[in-house]
Amino acid sequence: MKLDPTSLRYMSADEFRVLTAIEVGSRNHDIVPETLIAELSRLRGGGINKYISDLIKRKLIASESNSKYVGYKLIYSGYDHLALKTLSRRGSVVSVGNQIGVGKESDIFVIAGEDEQQAVLKLHRLGRQSFRNVKQKRDYFRPNQSPSWMYMSRLSAMKEFAFMKVLHEHGFPVPTPIDQNRHCVVMELIDAFPLRQIDHIAEPGRLYSELMDLIVRLAKHGLIHGDFNEFNILVRENGSPVLIDFPQMVSTSHLNAEFYFNRDVDCIRTFFKRRFAYESVLYPKFALNGDKEFDLDVKAAASGFSRKDQANLDKLMQEQELHRDDEDPSDEEIVYSDSDNESDSDDDQDEAEESDSGSDGDYIIEQDRLGNSIRRKRDV
Repeated sequence: MKLDPTSLRYMSADEFRVLTAIEVGSRNHDIVPETLIAELSRLRGGGINKYISDLIKRKLIASESNSKYVGYKLIYSGYDHLALKTLSRRGSVVSVGNQIGVGKESDIFVIAGEDEQQAVLKLHRLGRQSFRNVKQKRDYFRPNQSPSWMYMSRLSAMKEFAFMKVLHEHGFPVPTPIDQNRHCVVMELIDAFPLRQIDHIAEPGRLYSELMDLIVRLAKHGLIHGDFNEFNILVRENGSPVLIDFPQMVSTSHLNAEFYFNRDVDCIRTFFKRRFAYESVLYPKFALNGDKEFDLDVKAAASGFSRKDQANLDKLMQEQELHRDDEDPSDEEIVYSDSDNESDSDDDQDEAEESDSGSDGDYIIEQDRLGNSIRRKRDV
C-alpha cells in the first residue's frame, strides 16, 4: 500500500478535526453519519461538507451508505495520516523515505526523526491479505458490527511496542523502540540482513546455537516468540542475530505454550537443514518446571498493553492459527535491506517473492568479511 504523507503539509486543522471525528465515530458506527461528524468535530454543517469532500478527494475516507443514511468510513490511508500527524508532532517522524519491506500484515519504511537519524516505521495492516479464508467476517469484540481491522492493527502495534520495549530493557537483541501511535511503530534501523536472504554461513553451528539459546532465554523470562523463523531474524555482519516482529508473542503460561515453543524450535531446525545442510541432535524442549528469571509477560502487560487488549488480540491470533495451513506460503512477510527495494506499491511484492525461485538474473551473491554469502537484488 502506498504511503503518501505529502498532503499532511497542506491539510488544515479543521480537516484533521473532521478526520479525527470520523475515527472516533467509527468506534460505534460502521458508517459514520454526517450529523455525528459535525457533533464530534464541533464544526458547522456548511464547512463540514467541504472538508468531507476534500478528504474524499485525498482518498483518506470513503463515502458509503446503508438502509438508513449516507455516511463515511475511515480507510487505512486516513488512519496513516492521523498516526503520522501525531508522530510528527512528537518529533519521531519528520520525513518518510523508501519502502524497505512489505508483508501480508505490514508495510515498512525508512524514516528520519527530528534528530535526523534514520529509523524504521512499521505500519500494521491486519486484514489486507490475512484471513482471506475466514468466512465469518464479524468483529470479535463488538457485536453487530463489521470487523475493525484498524482497531486490531492498533492492538498489534501496541503489543509489538510493549514487548519490544520490555525485551530491549532486559538486554535482548531487538531493535530499540522509539515511539508508537495507533497502528504505527517507530524503531531503530538495524544494519543487518534477513536470515532468509543468506545462502551461506561460515559457522552455521554457532548461529544455530545462538538462536536456540535465544528461544530458551525468552522462555526463562516467561515469553515465547510464536513466529521464530527466517523471516523474523536479522543477522548482522559480525554474525549476531537480531529478533524482530512481536505481535504474536505469548506467555509461557499460555494454554498452547508448548506447541508454540516447539514450533519455534522446529522452524529453525528445518531452515538450517534445508538452507545450510546443518542438522544438530541438540535442541531445547519445553518444560514448565524450571524457575523463571523474570516475568516479562507480566511486565509487558503492566507497560500499557492490558489483559483486555491481549484477550482481544488473542481472539484474532486464534483465528489466524486456524487458517494458517490454508495460506499460500508466498504470502509470508518479505523484508528487504535498504538497497533492495524502493517500491511505492504492493506490485513489487510479487517480484520480491521470486527470490527463492532461482532467478539468478535478478540477484547477485556477495560475501561479507566473515565469509557469509548474501543474496542481494541486482541494482536496476
